[in-house]
Amino acid sequence: MQNGWKGVVKLRVNADAMTLYAVTDRTWVEDTTLMDQVKEALEGGITFLQLREKHLSKEEFIKEAREMKELSKEYKVPFVINDNIEVALAVDADGVHIGQDDMSVEEARKLLGEDKIIGVSAHNVEEAIKAQKGGADYLGVGAVCATSTKKDANVVSKEEIKKICHTVEIPVVAIGGIKKENIKTLEGTDVDGVAVVSAIFAAKDIKKDTKQLRSLVEEMKQK
Repeated sequence: MQNGWKGVVKLRVNADAMTLYAVTDRTWVEDTTLMDQVKEALEGGITFLQLREKHLSKEEFIKEAREMKELSKEYKVPFVINDNIEVALAVDADGVHIGQDDMSVEEARKLLGEDKIIGVSAHNVEEAIKAQKGGADYLGVGAVCATSTKKDANVVSKEEIKKICHTVEIPVVAIGGIKKENIKTLEGTDVDGVAVVSAIFAAKDIKKDTKQLRSLVEEMKQK
């Protein structure tokens, strides 16, 4: 986030909030609930939370989002909804995260207003610059490793991630296939943090693994 952009950037979320960004996935909900898993992740030290649901009805999605928003508020962790502005508005979430195939940042901003967080997925410098110019508050860059969560995701090189970080002024979080064993590969990229799915929600002990992940990310950011 250094010197490639000369515009005025209004920061609605700071870089520290990107340290350990959790994206929900109910794939591993068995004898527990997603809410219980999220609570464990919050207790373990996640710094940002995204609710991602693709198959719930609108009513179920809103109910879940409302509960999750209250939970994240208790832990003072920003809470955004993946790709559903209607739900985000209904529960007054902190914002949304949108992909390259979703609506534009400008359109999302019109609907959400000036105070909400808008995160955007980016895979290269061009997309990153466009997102920042459009008013994005942070970028999710990836996939940085092969991932089972998004089988069609192309891997973004370490060089490209570093280039993005040095071109934009908004926070950058790396996403895609990140786990405890490969976080160190991001050393030297200058990312502000990592976004994870299975590394948290597929864990046997979510709280314990979340604590370990956060510690590893903080260590990686110092390198």
